[in-house]
Amino acid sequence: MRILIATDSFPPRCGGSGWSTYELCRGLRARGHDLIIVKPIPGGQPGIREAEYDGFRVRQLGFTAPNVPYLRNYFKSERLARLLGDHLSHVLATTNIDVVHAQHVMTALPAIDAASRANVPVVVTVRDYWPVCYWSDLIRDPGGLELCPECSVRNMTVCIRPRAGAVWPMAMPMIPYMRANLRRKRRGLAGADAVIAVSAKIAADLQSRAPELRDTRVEIIPNPVDVAALQAMSGVPPLDRPYAFYLGKLAPNKGTDFLIEVVDRSGLDWPLIIAGDGPDRAHLEQQAAGRHIRFLGWLDKPDAVRWLAHASMLIFPSRGPESLSRVLIEASALGVPIAAMETGGTRDIIDPGRTGLLSTTPDALAVDVRRLRGDEALRGQLGSAARQRAEREFEARSVVARVEHLYMELPR
Repeated sequence: MRILIATDSFPPRCGGSGWSTYELCRGLRARGHDLIIVKPIPGGQPGIREAEYDGFRVRQLGFTAPNVPYLRNYFKSERLARLLGDHLSHVLATTNIDVVHAQHVMTALPAIDAASRANVPVVVTVRDYWPVCYWSDLIRDPGGLELCPECSVRNMTVCIRPRAGAVWPMAMPMIPYMRANLRRKRRGLAGADAVIAVSAKIAADLQSRAPELRDTRVEIIPNPVDVAALQAMSGVPPLDRPYAFYLGKLAPNKGTDFLIEVVDRSGLDWPLIIAGDGPDRAHLEQQAAGRHIRFLGWLDKPDAVRWLAHASMLIFPSRGPESLSRVLIEASALGVPIAAMETGGTRDIIDPGRTGLLSTTPDALAVDVRRLRGDEALRGQLGSAARQRAEREFEARSVVARVEHLYMELPR
């Protein structure tokens, strides 16, 4: 088959969604399929350019996206829908495409629209909560643990305040636009021939919060991981002593604002290594002063895997409802013991007490960190069981085969 992949993110510099898309593309290529990859670049120089990564040619569509709250979202949503939709329609009109597969929020609706007009089957993978939350993270109060139950006017009034700061009253008139934006996304998503939810939690939220999708086929297929390739990247240990590790974005939804507090409460006497970047970094560096904490910043894939593979434990404090964390899957595949907050689809990866430790509060997370530090046998048991589960449930070959099977079943 020739498959058109429309994706918001792709390596080399990307987060978990981009690497998951890459693993899908690698698996499809290995199974003999041809791929055309299109990636929009918000804020990039307008026009089409080509990039290359691991033999994949990626058509990058640059477009204007002012760095102004709400206005930027409008350009990445309503404005991009027309621009990207036209480009995808051109690809479909000039190339024999068998399936279109959109990977995330920016590309979903333009791909559905273009594929529908060309009478080509279309699949959308939903990797987070964008169909049910304007901010995509269900976080109403960045300082709390309670998730937002619905995008009502009342709840939007609450969630706007911390995001808009002192000028929040000026943002109130945006609520009708935010609600209309969500309705448009859900109605558009319902036009897909199939939706892939990457976890049971995502599927359940789509069912309960997006009634527009009641007649749309929804399949639960996780993010793929090439376990053998990941294990081969482990390399030599970066330190000659045990260390705890955090890998990911430094942002409120990732729980990094209480990461150092958790380490302090746990009494951990190992160094904490923090890899990643984001808006919380400056605050974290201030908190870390005088402590045995090292910031690595953003790492390329091989370096990130090397630090992760040799960690004595991974601390995962995320407070946002993780859809299906790639960091947790990769840590599991590498046999790294995990102490994590229970959020979103995390239970699809971690079986509490068997493949990792789960907690619901920062205090309980600190207890789990202390427990892992003091029990080498437990670390070994959890790491071994986690590796076996990752090989069984997330190995790229079997996951990509499930996606391929879905393609074959789509109406034509």
